[in-house]
Amino acid sequence: MAETPIPEDAPEDAIIDDEDEALAPQIGVESQYIKDLSFENPLGPNAQAAVQQNPEVSVEVTTNVRPLNEGRYEVTLFIRGEAKTPDSTVFIIELTYGASISLANVPDDAVAPILLIEGARLIFPFARNIVAEVTRDGGFPPLFINPIDFVQLYRDQHMKNAAANGDATA
Repeated sequence: MAETPIPEDAPEDAIIDDEDEALAPQIGVESQYIKDLSFENPLGPNAQAAVQQNPEVSVEVTTNVRPLNEGRYEVTLFIRGEAKTPDSTVFIIELTYGASISLANVPDDAVAPILLIEGARLIFPFARNIVAEVTRDGGFPPLFINPIDFVQLYRDQHMKNAAANGDATA
């Protein structure tokens, strides 16, 4: 039985052996990819005039998960950003960004929360970068999405799904 090095000031019961490590929950991102990407600039050459009006920008983010095979799942982030002035839409961007994620040693009731919170958190910076670059390449200032509280997003989506299914105990 091999032991993992531990700091000298660690408590005596902090010794971790290979058997304990083998049972620890594990998450791994196997691949990441763009599933769908759409960018619309309905104003074309007049878009720069609209940008000078400081359009109102809204961003919506949702997460989803589906099983692939034993221990592997697809986690997707759907990001929709829209910039509008009072009289027109300046741009719309929609991105579905996915990842193949593997889990090991995770209880069944913890799979969805881990994937929709931690899995989404792991791939978010890559999706955020794509949104910023596409809006910039589309002729606009880059749309930088603020960090997201995926725990709260999970709770909101869980409550919304429970309400839609008539579950008052969620």
